[in-house]
Amino acid sequence: MNDVKQPRSGLRRLFGFLLRPSTLSLGAVLVIGVVAGIIFWGGFNTGMEATNTLQFCTTCHEMRDTVYEEYKSTIHYTNRTGVRAICSDCHVPRDWVHKVIRKVKATGEVYAKVTGFVDTPEKFEKHRIEMAQREWAQMKASDSRECRNCHAWDAMAKSKQRPKAQTKHAAAQKEGKTCIDCHKGIAHLLPKEYEEEE
Repeated sequence: MNDVKQPRSGLRRLFGFLLRPSTLSLGAVLVIGVVAGIIFWGGFNTGMEATNTLQFCTTCHEMRDTVYEEYKSTIHYTNRTGVRAICSDCHVPRDWVHKVIRKVKATGEVYAKVTGFVDTPEKFEKHRIEMAQREWAQMKASDSRECRNCHAWDAMAKSKQRPKAQTKHAAAQKEGKTCIDCHKGIAHLLPKEYEEEE
């Protein structure tokens, strides 16, 4: 028998090095994993934030030509203090877990865009009530979380409110109501089929 060892190929040596537990290979895997994680997280977060801009929200004509035009005539768009609430302020949670859940749900809106579900003003109006009810239900389920990012019972200067608003706010707070219970038409037109429950 010939006891001469065959030289190992470069690829075999590399795999042998990577598979052999050593401080160097474990360290390399750890460093590569951390760097890849930072790059992935940065890209993912940048993408999430890019989809929260007013410019992004109004890229499709279904939004730009309907609810965006309605929103421009509201106090959330133009007011005496110059504070503007954009689409994501009202429709996307700030905390990460709820934000990701909302973004996953938004894929249904992408599907509606691709299939032309509401691609004309007539189709939009036909489905406005069901879209509004779905959004109101989400807001109610979260206790109007996105509204409360800017509005809070204890921050209201009740003495500066009109008497009717003072009375309604006091009753709503006492009854455990949430913002969307009374402010459904605050940023968009109410659907024609909507009847207020009093």
